[in-house]
Amino acid sequence: MTACAIETAAEDDGRDGEHPGRGARATEFTAGLTITANGAYAARLAGDGDALYAERWTLDGPEPYAVPLPLDQPEEPGTQLLPLADGRVLVARRVDGRRNTFSLLYPTGPATGELRLGAVEAPGSERLVLLPPSPDGICAYALCVGPETTTLWLVAGGAFGPERVAEVRGRCTGGVWLDRTGRMLALDRRLDGGPVKAVAVDLERGGEVTPLLQITEDSDDRLLLADPDSGLLLLRSDAPGHDRLGWGVLGSLLPVRFPECLRLDDAAVTPFAVQPGQVLMPETCAVALRIDAAGGSWVGTWQPMSRRMGQLAAPVGWLAGTGLWTAGGVLRLPYATAGAPCGLADVEAPPEPEPDAVVAGPAAGGGAAAEGPRVCRPVPLQQAPLTDGKPAG
Repeated sequence: MTACAIETAAEDDGRDGEHPGRGARATEFTAGLTITANGAYAARLAGDGDALYAERWTLDGPEPYAVPLPLDQPEEPGTQLLPLADGRVLVARRVDGRRNTFSLLYPTGPATGELRLGAVEAPGSERLVLLPPSPDGICAYALCVGPETTTLWLVAGGAFGPERVAEVRGRCTGGVWLDRTGRMLALDRRLDGGPVKAVAVDLERGGEVTPLLQITEDSDDRLLLADPDSGLLLLRSDAPGHDRLGWGVLGSLLPVRFPECLRLDDAAVTPFAVQPGQVLMPETCAVALRIDAAGGSWVGTWQPMSRRMGQLAAPVGWLAGTGLWTAGGVLRLPYATAGAPCGLADVEAPPEPEPDAVVAGPAAGGGAAAEGPRVCRPVPLQQAPLTDGKPAG
């Protein structure tokens, strides 16, 4: 059992480092942006030096625009932000090295309104990390990671301040929503010093845990992204002998694939957005990837049905690793410069692959629609071939 304790708002007067590049899970200040699940709002820490403040972006209008939400005291670099679908911004602050307080910020004319929600204690070595925005846009969740147990908290959207939702045995990191209702959550769990395995947590069944990724017995299998419409999963595993990006299909027994085109020499490749709306067609989903090398960061685009990854320069001032796809296949990349402090650059989806580049056969995921209704509950992705028809290298 963890030692996390709860305080109500009336009493409050006053991201495991195992795997980088997850997006929207950092616990230290970066210039990144967190975007709501519906793409309407975003939030980031803006400002310089000791003068940091929350900033909300509105993305669903004719032109994007930013609203600063400063308070009397500047925010600390470790402050975590999460935008909600109603335009408010959740702020999580670490106080006295162990106490995490939560507030909702919103514009009130020329000033900033603040609604205090309460606090959660995370003593000792425990850490509290906000999870990515919930699909419903109303609730916000956080993980309190202890030495042997991880506690899931509902920190906004409840009736009486922060509420303990579930307790999961093991050390959990990550956090990926598997459906559009905010019921099924995937976490990367290390249990009893063993390998990391992605598991599914059912929030409507008291935090019931079921396996999600089971590629080999000893491999570290982490889930990076999931698209509930198509069932496409983007994952990282060392089952091929070293860390590789792969993809599979939620609720399917089709094998995991590890495309060679997602491997680059001397560069790290991390997916950060999946095209929505491709119902039962995971192989046609466009995926956006952040490419980091010694010379900087740029953008990759890829579809599971293709053996090629497109690469393009990022806009100047890109808030690296952030962006969203529209259902129509346009990639929107947020950027901020001195001349344009709130901007979106639109990039068209990659062209359809040539016929000889299409991954043929059911292993590519093309048979999902023919299997009848998809299983709503996640099931393990079975033992999978570890290459995409080529040597693992």
